[in-house]
Amino acid sequence: MRGNVLIIGLGLIGGSIALAIKKEHPDANIYGYDTDEQQAMLAKALKIIDEPVNDYSVTARTSDLIVICTPVNATVQVIETLAALPLKGTAILTDAGSTKKKVMEAAEHYFGAHQVFIGGHPMAGSHKSGVAAAKEHLFENAFYMLTPSSLAGVKEIGQLKMWLKGTKAKFIEVSAEEHDYLTGVISHLPHIMAASMVNLAEDAEKKHEIIARLAAGGFRDTTRIASSSPEMWKDILLHNDQILISLLDSWVREIEEVKEWMVNKDGQKIYDFFLGAKRFRDAMPVHEKGAIPSSYDLYVDVPDYPGVISEITGYLAESSISITNIRILETREEIYGVLAISFQSNEDRALAVECLQLKTTYDTYFD
Repeated sequence: MRGNVLIIGLGLIGGSIALAIKKEHPDANIYGYDTDEQQAMLAKALKIIDEPVNDYSVTARTSDLIVICTPVNATVQVIETLAALPLKGTAILTDAGSTKKKVMEAAEHYFGAHQVFIGGHPMAGSHKSGVAAAKEHLFENAFYMLTPSSLAGVKEIGQLKMWLKGTKAKFIEVSAEEHDYLTGVISHLPHIMAASMVNLAEDAEKKHEIIARLAAGGFRDTTRIASSSPEMWKDILLHNDQILISLLDSWVREIEEVKEWMVNKDGQKIYDFFLGAKRFRDAMPVHEKGAIPSSYDLYVDVPDYPGVISEITGYLAESSISITNIRILETREEIYGVLAISFQSNEDRALAVECLQLKTTYDTYFD
């Protein structure tokens, strides 16, 4: 497809969408705006966009596709600004925010029957941020949820999917209310829980200084999503407040039940509680991307001697296998430690297993 594309917000998501569009539609002109001019200039230097713009209200007038990739509070403000402009009647507008109800209400209010707006949420991400972390394959096989406005028909939705074809994502159309409930259950609530667990550990460290050292292993992996942007999650909680308040009430009731079973020494109900959770989790798809960015970790039992980490990374480098992170989870009192290596994809992890099995005698495993 040819035309002008405007990306408003050049972070990880905005940059990755730009790359995916450019790959699939090389004749498209991609313009980028960010409140941080350095990010926009970097995006141009990295060839993520064709041209940075200082005032998106000028470029928006001639754009065929406008993608708003800002925090949800800012998205509403951008919608209000765009609605006051003489945009092309055939232009399609979308966003990439994690909550949809208030965004769609703003779109309906400001655009009315004059402009097509289709809410969007690509459900993929990374522990890295900023446009430098952008990848054209970030959304590959991920769910990409669309919440069309009343003005968006089959034709307009099809056009947006065509623009975003390069993401190689799996598109799902839902209402804004459905979106916010679904993401509340499998993304927003877990982030609250993770942050709460970390804050509890911080309080415990005041009495037991060893807490931070003990938490460096499994606890740190379990709560990794607590490292997400505080500004972003503040906006998400304020935008999805009603659904999250209801979900938190349900969770508190369940925790109260668990506490009651413990007080009453009801082993059967405690067992059933963990068994039910295990069964449901074990039945979940292993290789599909979900609302929380996947972590493709490989654990390697390694002997504790100088140079073992460089040995392993050397083998992986020889096989052109890229890693995103590497760390020691624990060093045991015996002769082995556990090395955790993170990869960008399940395919890279599988290649790493094959490589290390060929080059070493170290045991490898993953969840």
